[in-house]
Amino acid sequence: MRVLLTGSSGWLGRFLAPALRAAGHTVTGLDAVPGPETHVVGTIASRAVVDRAMRLGIDAVVHAAALHKPDIARYPAQTFVDVNVTGTLNLLEAARAAGHDRFVMTSTTSLMISEAIRREEAPEAVWLDEQTGPLAPRNIYGVTKLAAEGLCRLHAAEQGLACVVLRTSRFFPEDDDTHKRPSGENLKSIEFLHRRLTVEDAAAAHVMALEKAPDVGFGLYLVSAPPPFAQADAAALKQDAAALIRERFSDAEALFAARGWQLPQSLGRVYDPGLAERELGWRARTDFAAVLAALREGAPLPFAHDPAYTSPLAKGR
Repeated sequence: MRVLLTGSSGWLGRFLAPALRAAGHTVTGLDAVPGPETHVVGTIASRAVVDRAMRLGIDAVVHAAALHKPDIARYPAQTFVDVNVTGTLNLLEAARAAGHDRFVMTSTTSLMISEAIRREEAPEAVWLDEQTGPLAPRNIYGVTKLAAEGLCRLHAAEQGLACVVLRTSRFFPEDDDTHKRPSGENLKSIEFLHRRLTVEDAAAAHVMALEKAPDVGFGLYLVSAPPPFAQADAAALKQDAAALIRERFSDAEALFAARGWQLPQSLGRVYDPGLAERELGWRARTDFAAVLAALREGAPLPFAHDPAYTSPLAKGR
């Protein structure tokens, strides 16, 4: 298929484009800033830009473009609405007008995190999946991504455009902008227990969603590395996560200590990607066990970490 990939200059886009080509697709990249995978430069908030890209000959859209949480410090709320909501509507309407039979959108697990969940007020870890609700996103990023999901749902129901929405957990390479300790590779390694995946696995999920979309109709899937826990572990994870990790992975603490790292004492939330595995046939290749294997073997860690990373959009400003 000839695929229009939005967000082609971004972190996910630079991995998604080659993954789509490896699956046999031709990729046309659309982004607000130039990049090696971008052929059309312009904002999806402009219907004229979207139509110009569509005229290049497009069979399906993989929509990965968005303003993200770090952009809150750089852009007003209206710009989030313009890009994340109006931009998604422009793409959906253009895809329907072109007679497409599938549409894939990148969303975020961030929109599932209310202020109470973020503060970890519950007495046990909150188990998060596609049935979690009611949702109360805590910032303009989450609010606009939830609205974009709703537009996909409406177009599937009312226009017959098969849409798959992927709520991806963390895969950014830079340091967390709120957590200072643990930080860096220590934090990312811990997050593979409950709320992270590699950018390569995120890209693979999109390729699979594109293939499966016509059979799904409308699908909403949480995309994350599989946690080595069950929902029955929620209380133990909140009270003494380190003990549970030592029970499941006998050398985890020693491997972490050799790097000067710490195991988490408490985990307040866990993302469950089981539905994506059951319905899409997708499962992350990299999990916490793979991180430990790399530590055990003295191999490079199986995820990207770049404290100096700045998005092309931020650089462009």
